[in-house]
Amino acid sequence: MKLTVIGGGGFRIPQLFTALGGDAAPITVTELHLHDVHADRLETIRKILEHLAPGLPKAPKLSFSTDLDEAVTGAQFIFSAMRIGGIDGRIADERTALDLGVLGQETVGPGGLAYAMRTLPVVTHLAERVRELAPDAWLINFTNPAGLVTETMRRILGDRVIGICDTPIGLMRRATRAVGGDPRAVEFDYVGINHLGWLRSLSVDGVDRLPEVLASDTALAGIEEARLLGFDWVRTIGALPNEYLYYYYFTREATARIRSSKETRGEFLKRQQGQFYSESQGLGPAATLDLWEETLREREFTYMAESRSDDARDSRLEEDVEDGGYQKVALELMTALSGGETATMILNVGNRGNVPQLPDEAVIEVPCRVDADGVHPQRVAPVAGDMLGLMRQVKAAEQLTLEASLTRSTEVAWRAFAAHPLVDSVAVARQLLDNYRDRIPGVAAAFD
Repeated sequence: MKLTVIGGGGFRIPQLFTALGGDAAPITVTELHLHDVHADRLETIRKILEHLAPGLPKAPKLSFSTDLDEAVTGAQFIFSAMRIGGIDGRIADERTALDLGVLGQETVGPGGLAYAMRTLPVVTHLAERVRELAPDAWLINFTNPAGLVTETMRRILGDRVIGICDTPIGLMRRATRAVGGDPRAVEFDYVGINHLGWLRSLSVDGVDRLPEVLASDTALAGIEEARLLGFDWVRTIGALPNEYLYYYYFTREATARIRSSKETRGEFLKRQQGQFYSESQGLGPAATLDLWEETLREREFTYMAESRSDDARDSRLEEDVEDGGYQKVALELMTALSGGETATMILNVGNRGNVPQLPDEAVIEVPCRVDADGVHPQRVAPVAGDMLGLMRQVKAAEQLTLEASLTRSTEVAWRAFAAHPLVDSVAVARQLLDNYRDRIPGVAAAFD
């Protein structure tokens, strides 16, 4: 079985390779093909993987390319893990918004829309090449903004595109751990769109234990999302929110904290990963691996640092980091689709009436049963009130962004920025569009 990763020079690839090659890997991948437009990054990752391979009993054969058609041809699974515009694009996403007093974040708010505007033409081309060269392949997307990117590629490949994210399943596992349950045996209700969702029930042996979790300070202290958003607030809404809802519920505080920091998250990653890739050029394989592990640990423990206070109560716990990792989610999904153990997962899939107030073609994030016959979304309880309102408003901004990309319309792009709940002025929305076009070549090219 050939697995191709588009964006194969990415920093997290060694985690995926280790998961695929370990004794416990539930699926056999015979070839891992890494595709990237940056040959130097591929070379650094190659050095780490080839050093790891002798210690992995199921290590797949490695191949590398900068040619997309070569990468796609013959693949049974394709992971889309691109960052169009690179880290400098992310920095511009963040800083352009912050300069106008608006939240500057990679996937949430105007930064996420700008990210999408330069990314959608590229993922559209990827989907078209997959349709031509590997029509039976499963395309698993974790290119951000994941929900909107998945929705775009589904226009071409339909149900063979599935979006994944590790944040909702991490939330469910932390809540399950709080009640001493088995994640494989619980039933739960989660609903939202990517980076905007809520865990609304968690049943063990037919009994919803979520009210018990919400009532206990001890239980909530072990759940990262509750620490981020505050025990009183999660009790008020009667649900555990995805951690990215921090940016919606505490917009003013998040914006102020980011603006007062000496660097944005993108600037931190550019400095940190730039140093890693630079220093690794002169190191041997073992030393490169050590440097990668040190860099990864710092990266994981500073994740969403702008949402955390400085006291220990709000720092990340070891188990918070262990719960993360797209490689675990991707491997579980691949295994189930290949005929292995059936899985219940939270995935980005077509709505098709599950949330009747959203368009059928909209991509939503809900629990799904996955087996060899495909992905089967579970029906979720009705969504209403403020949760539904927020979902509808953000989804409207996303779908306007997709329309703007398809029609190359700056007027529709302006409407997309203005429709987003984190943009509080039509005039600011226009400035955002103009400034993103000025600062990011990929955004400008999307409308030329």
